[in-house]
Amino acid sequence: MDKFDDATKKELGEFLEQEQARARMQSSVLQYTDMCWTKCITGSVSTRFSRGEESCLLNCVDRFLDTSLFIVNKLEAQRK
Repeated sequence: MDKFDDATKKELGEFLEQEQARARMQSSVLQYTDMCWTKCITGSVSTRFSRGEESCLLNCVDRFLDTSLFIVNKLEAQRK
């Protein structure tokens, strides 16, 4: 890193920060996917979800999207 000028170091730092944020987001997606599946899919897997499973998944996904949006907004606020 000593070979880079200050502008390049700053750009690399910002890139690493963005990649870390992306990795955290992907980790959250995996966590919520697993959590929603475990919570909502109670029967055997077939070609269709039951009405209760479908409703549960939709609600779980809605909460996931709300949470994800909140996290993204917080990350954006921290970057500024």
